Amino acid sequence: MGHRALVAYERSDGSYNLHYSHWGACNLRLRNRITNETPYGGTCPSQWARETHQALTAGEPVEAVRERYHIDGSGSTDVEPVPQTTDIPLEKILTDYLDYLMHEAFYVVDRAFEVSAYRTCWFGLQYEAETVDSRSAVGDGAVRRIRWHDNRPVGDGYAQGQFAGMKRVVGELLDRGVVDEATARRVLKQQLVATVDAPDDVRFGDIE
Repeated sequence: MGHRALVAYERSDGSYNLHYSHWGACNLRLRNRITNETPYGGTCPSQWARETHQALTAGEPVEAVRERYHIDGSGSTDVEPVPQTTDIPLEKILTDYLDYLMHEAFYVVDRAFEVSAYRTCWFGLQYEAETVDSRSAVGDGAVRRIRWHDNRPVGDGYAQGQFAGMKRVVGELLDRGVVDEATARRVLKQQLVATVDAPDDVRFGDIE
């Protein structure tokens, strides 16, 4: 099954390269495993990983880097070294690439290897309300930044449970006919914003 995550690495031009990690959302493990010595996670520093990361974030073509370093997808890193896409704004990742149902976490890695860990909040309500049709989960949600203390996430489980509880409440209101779907989704957005400490702790995809 996996605990899927996407990882956005900042490039020298300010845009991002987007990589996939099959287990990266488990306990938000990549927050501490992505470093300058291990840019794709893992436990063993390697010059190969550092050089490929430097080349890709400098804007070198993916195929040229793949051929030069013989990347075949069989490495032992937590994050796949070949990006899904390159040279993309962060906002476009949130709206066009992040699947808020499938991907459980999202990481942003800046040029200094400061790693910001986010949990995904999917706004789909088809599992909470019988009156709601299914819709694509790509872009349909928000990411919420998780705070850290002593290299441990603070309140991660509570925050996930809190959002799940919000969805159950608005789902029940939908089935009772108290609100329509647009209003329910607006309430979810407002309540999510109210739970974070700072406005930039939550970022939204392409939600209505």
